[in-house]
Amino acid sequence: MTNTLDLAGIIPAVCLPMTADEQVDEAALRKYIRWVAGHGIKAVAVNADTGEGPWLYPEERARVIEIWAQELNGKIPIIAGLSASFTHQAIALARQAQNAGADGLLVFPINAYLGRPCPFEIPFGYHKALAEETGMPMVIFQIQPAMGGINYTDEMFAKLLEIPQIVAIKEASFDCHRFIDTVRILRQAPRRITILTGNDDFIFESFVLGADGGLLGFATLAIEEQVRMLNLVKQGDILKAQEIWNVIGPLEALIFSPPLRDYRPRIKEALTMLGIIPRATIRKPFFPISEAERARVRQALQRAKLLLCGA
Repeated sequence: MTNTLDLAGIIPAVCLPMTADEQVDEAALRKYIRWVAGHGIKAVAVNADTGEGPWLYPEERARVIEIWAQELNGKIPIIAGLSASFTHQAIALARQAQNAGADGLLVFPINAYLGRPCPFEIPFGYHKALAEETGMPMVIFQIQPAMGGINYTDEMFAKLLEIPQIVAIKEASFDCHRFIDTVRILRQAPRRITILTGNDDFIFESFVLGADGGLLGFATLAIEEQVRMLNLVKQGDILKAQEIWNVIGPLEALIFSPPLRDYRPRIKEALTMLGIIPRATIRKPFFPISEAERARVRQALQRAKLLLCGA
């Protein structure tokens, strides 16, 4: 498999429709895929947190990728979320995703990174093993330690970029200063990789500050608007781009408001209200949102001009 994968654009971290008894709803998933694919996106991120990846059996994750691959038929790259506990397990899961039809990997941080300082040998060795064993293009994932992730040091970035299969980073520190530092470090590196914002709370600002695109849970809502917003920023029309964010930004703020664990059921409720998926089922131990919160989601969709008032 080639290491080159053009990911500069909007990449939704897609959701997973489920039946009322918490099983993968294959028919609803196929309909959802056709909807997502029609919005000018660059790729899709499947089996990430938004798509229930950590709460699926391995065989379910493989089946989900297979369905996406069947429906997309090579037209849009599939980036598979890779969550593991140790290197050998990660290699096995990566091969499973590859065999199911994934074109690349979104490599989640592992618990071995926790604790400061983290020796560069741990993330470097982890990614290098995946690269050597699978050859798949990889998106590395920077997310704040408070959320179980890691902020890579300059030394770590320098070593990681020695791995040619690393083609992009999802920067999700949710810290504007950290984002700016990361952009600076990576733009000064000897090899350029694609910078994808994962900061749902400042998507527009990320584009202005140098992101090449976004790999975002929020991008499974208001997809066309985010594609247009990114294109306007790239064209230098910052004011028009900001007008779009002024309209959809309050919806993002509600979807990702505390408690953050509820962002997935909120997204599913929104997609249900829009008629894109049939129900908002989410796997236990997580709970559906309250009727009062459903009303807030509906109002936010209406204010974002995605749902007609009274619908």
